Amino acid sequence: MEEQNNKNLILAMVLSAVVMIVWFIFFPPPEPPADQATPAPTAEVSAPAATTPAATTTDGATAPATSTEVAEAPRLTIDTPTLSGTISLAGARIDDLSLKTYRETLDPTSPEVRLLSPVGQEHPYYALMGWAPGAGTAAADLPDARTEWTIASGDQLAPGKPVVLTWANGKGLTFRREISVDEKFLFTVTDSVKNDGTAAATLYPYGVIARHGLPVMKSIFVVHEGMVRSADGKLEETRYKDIVKLDEIPAEQAAAELVSAESAGWIGFTDHYWMTALVPEQGKPFTEVTKHVASADIYQTEIRQPVQTVAPGAEITNRIQLFAGAKEWATIRAYDNSGAIPGFINSIDWGWFFFLTKPIFAVLHWLHGFIGNMGLSIIALTFFLKFLVLPLAYKSYVSMARMKELQPEMEALKERAGEDKQKLQREMMQLYKDKKVNPAAGCLPILIQIPIFFSLYKVIFVTIELRHAPFFGWLKDLSAPDPSSLYNFFGLLPWDAPVQGTLLHLIFIGVLPILLGITMWLQQKLNPAPTDPVQASIFAWMPWVFMFMLGGFASGLVVYWITNNTITFVQQYLIMWSHGKRPDIFGNIRSAKTARVEAKTKATPANSPTPPVKKTGKK
Repeated sequence: MEEQNNKNLILAMVLSAVVMIVWFIFFPPPEPPADQATPAPTAEVSAPAATTPAATTTDGATAPATSTEVAEAPRLTIDTPTLSGTISLAGARIDDLSLKTYRETLDPTSPEVRLLSPVGQEHPYYALMGWAPGAGTAAADLPDARTEWTIASGDQLAPGKPVVLTWANGKGLTFRREISVDEKFLFTVTDSVKNDGTAAATLYPYGVIARHGLPVMKSIFVVHEGMVRSADGKLEETRYKDIVKLDEIPAEQAAAELVSAESAGWIGFTDHYWMTALVPEQGKPFTEVTKHVASADIYQTEIRQPVQTVAPGAEITNRIQLFAGAKEWATIRAYDNSGAIPGFINSIDWGWFFFLTKPIFAVLHWLHGFIGNMGLSIIALTFFLKFLVLPLAYKSYVSMARMKELQPEMEALKERAGEDKQKLQREMMQLYKDKKVNPAAGCLPILIQIPIFFSLYKVIFVTIELRHAPFFGWLKDLSAPDPSSLYNFFGLLPWDAPVQGTLLHLIFIGVLPILLGITMWLQQKLNPAPTDPVQASIFAWMPWVFMFMLGGFASGLVVYWITNNTITFVQQYLIMWSHGKRPDIFGNIRSAKTARVEAKTKATPANSPTPPVKKTGKK
């Protein structure tokens, strides 16, 4: 029955629209980051206080290092296929790092993405490793944040070319640090302490990642920005605004509570596409700490390990790793699969539909490796997803076709029932049961797309592989909205299109949203317009409402939706044709126009002529 099919389709589209509106409110498309230029604090991170019951707690805070001291200290060059930067010998900190393979904008001449910055520059962000004192050991006997290390070997850090730094306290303790880096984004820092003195020393290793002030963020709910940690397979995420609410120094708790027996884990800060993370030696006890030092507005994540005693003539060694780079799926997955960083794949924010986003991205990544174009890969992925849901879609379209076959019998039921609507309803339900037809099945092809749509939205917006990924022509970035616009007639007129995120940009949409509206409109025309004026009005406006709603979404998502509509149109047309109900598309277009004219005529009775007034009276 035509009307029932249209009701199902309208219901599905209305539900989709409601969900889309809610999604658009809570998960809006990205906006260009605001230009924030706040002065960088010059306060310095402190080493954590001792945290084990093996010794009396001692304050291990280091003296602050000024921006001048850090800037004037000698530096070691970092040069790898993916990274460039320097290591400051003041504290042996990794505090200057850029990503060679990523630019700030689409312009190939724009600066490389800067991940880490030293104290004294805008938004200081760095990693610091070292030793904190235990009972009976003075902080002055250990290297701190401003200690200048000496280069023992190596003049440049590169894959296969580690550097070795040393420092002696003059009292028998010699500290040695070897720093190595792989081809991607993983640093390995191996520290050793040799005691040539006459007294034992107690100390414990730590690692700190510090961010001075609040970083520039996307501030969109769909993307997590802040602390991310994993402990024995459990992922925890804390936003910056919630870090401020934590206890400033969790180490003030009972020391025994802070020595965990976690066998696997890591902790750090994650941005939209970039991340830093500390990774202790797996299988050994360690403690993960997150805090905000309010006095200096510094956000810190820390790895702390138990106090160790170095007897005279003995030597101890500790290793900690630092991931600092892009959240590339293949790279992070390789670290996870190798066992170097267990559970690391979860550092990518897969969202609530992770059971869909993970496999969807895996297929998309494989297709991109095979095809080489991300836009074509999205189209191929759409075909793959439609193939997976084809059995369900086939049943739905067959049900819609069989509903059309029942139309004569439905008309006969209406004549027999007359005004008795309850009787009509009972007989209709019995007819559906006898003919094994589900009248609600027609909305399933649209409803099953909702979780897939949300998952693909997450994949396109969150994964770095879609960042600045080109398609063809004017589509240079599939993670951004279509840059073309009706405002300048798609670039033919000599003025710029409206800026992304503005009202004009949402009104003067581009080529892809228009194609989306057309494909949705054509899909509607597989069925005649509803006879009910209200339903017909909703039916007529829905494609164009969706067109403007999705106009500001990532162009990769709109490419998916256009492809999905096109495949659905062909599927439904062929299935209905195979059941003897070939859709009359042009006839449905004409009938829709006629229905709108008739509805308009019925709604304006005031246009009818006024009957003449009969006059009475004597001449």
